[in-house]
Amino acid sequence: MEFDVVIVGAGPSGLATACRLMQLAQEADTELMVCVVEKGSEVGAHILSGAVFEPKALAELFPNYKDLGAPLNTAVKGDDIYLLTNESKSVKLPGFTTPKTMHNEGNYIVSMGNVCRWLAEQAEQLGVEIFPGFPASEVLYNEDGSVAGVITGDMGIGINGEQKDSFMPGMELRAKYTVFAEGSRGHLGKELIEKFNLDQNSTPQHYAIGFKEIWDVPAENHQEGLVVHSAGWPLSGASGGAYLYHAENNQILVGLIVDLNYSNPHLSPFEEFQRLKHHPVYKQYLEGGKRVCYGARALTKGGLNAMAKMAFPGGFLAGCNAGTLNFAKIKGNHTAMKSGMLIAETIMENISKENVSHNDVAEQLDKKFKASWLYEELDSSKNFGAAIHKFGTFWGGAYNTFEQNILGGKALFKLTDMAVDHEQLTTAESSPKIQYTKPDGKLSFDRLSSVFLSNTTHEEDQPCHLQLKDTNVPIAVNLKQFDEPAQRYCPAGVYEIVESDSGEKSLQINGQNCIHCKTCDIKDPSQNIRWVTPEGTGGPNYPNM
Repeated sequence: MEFDVVIVGAGPSGLATACRLMQLAQEADTELMVCVVEKGSEVGAHILSGAVFEPKALAELFPNYKDLGAPLNTAVKGDDIYLLTNESKSVKLPGFTTPKTMHNEGNYIVSMGNVCRWLAEQAEQLGVEIFPGFPASEVLYNEDGSVAGVITGDMGIGINGEQKDSFMPGMELRAKYTVFAEGSRGHLGKELIEKFNLDQNSTPQHYAIGFKEIWDVPAENHQEGLVVHSAGWPLSGASGGAYLYHAENNQILVGLIVDLNYSNPHLSPFEEFQRLKHHPVYKQYLEGGKRVCYGARALTKGGLNAMAKMAFPGGFLAGCNAGTLNFAKIKGNHTAMKSGMLIAETIMENISKENVSHNDVAEQLDKKFKASWLYEELDSSKNFGAAIHKFGTFWGGAYNTFEQNILGGKALFKLTDMAVDHEQLTTAESSPKIQYTKPDGKLSFDRLSSVFLSNTTHEEDQPCHLQLKDTNVPIAVNLKQFDEPAQRYCPAGVYEIVESDSGEKSLQINGQNCIHCKTCDIKDPSQNIRWVTPEGTGGPNYPNM
């Protein structure tokens, strides 16, 4: 099938790209064929975000978004920021002692899954074709090496590669331009960054794993519009932070973000999150409530210094695939949308031209980017993550408060973080062990009951989408040196070390549990795990994350 533009991923950046393209086509009174392919069973099924949403980009895209019924229903009414000093104590920080980027006046507590469902409705009304349940599994290239489109995954392939009765071959989707909006650590984006050297002249990209649960809580525990953030405990030897948002209908959104540059292989981000909920700051809101949804997803958080170039021959990287998240604000949805809108404008200026050079297109996009509020915002926060990594949570936070509040984001110097996340693990033997208490089933839970709440499904009789480059590495290297950290960094219990009757150990991969967070692809110390797309509609089915 041939289109003018193919977009991979129906998240905020992909849908904003699609909507802006069709708006510009209408303004120019020209026809444009645009399609969006989405690997989830429906739009929003794989979307997970906190989320406190800044409506800046949405207001540019749809100035009348309120009249159109955009699901921005809960305005932020207050910010509480804490430093948790241990498992029972905390210090509430006055507003002037925290970076102003973390103040949320004018923002909304939302479900980004529902925002994306709404954006998809707008896109379809504008004439965009959206195909959920069709993962883009391969990049198509022209003879000159430029991108020609994508191939969607075959359906009905058995676990040994045989064609089942339900077999349906993948489809070539060809376009003049292809936009890759897969989210953090997109597997095709990863290939394109390497092929076209899109990360040249930048610092290494950095990532975190973000957890989220939705709770129904008693009315007396609920303060609609209240935003709570914290740093410090329970993380020891790792950086990150926690959040708790009071949404509508007596629901609370709670989560923990753990930077993936941590060094202790015994650390379990999942268990750290379960510990968090027992702290009095969080327990006071959750106690007596019921957990109704769980999920986790990687974040791309390196900022401007680590951002990949967005343009390459035949296509573009949008949103978190390029690294547009503003970690100083702990927000990436509005920046992802804006990147897609800039890409759409660049496409429209060039799509009818013959023999336009890639360099000209890339230069146009770069000029648009550097003239936009997106660049200004990312530039003003480019030191934020590096300061935390270099100076620690307390002193890094103090530096960031000074840079944001006193200097207005005008950095005195450039901080860089050249350490690669997956290279930071120390050996298991030299690292202190961490004892995690058993979950109580009231505030804290185990992995399998959590995965159940993510509504994750995969066809069991299909090739495993978690591929090992070398099957010997998990035992010979990772288990021997790091006590195979995949057992702990995976938030879904996908990886297990099992022992046979003869005492031989092996790595068991429970691919059916995978919630598509991409942490294994990022944190594996040997870079031996390659995440590829499973059969369409597989993975989590988040109702309103």
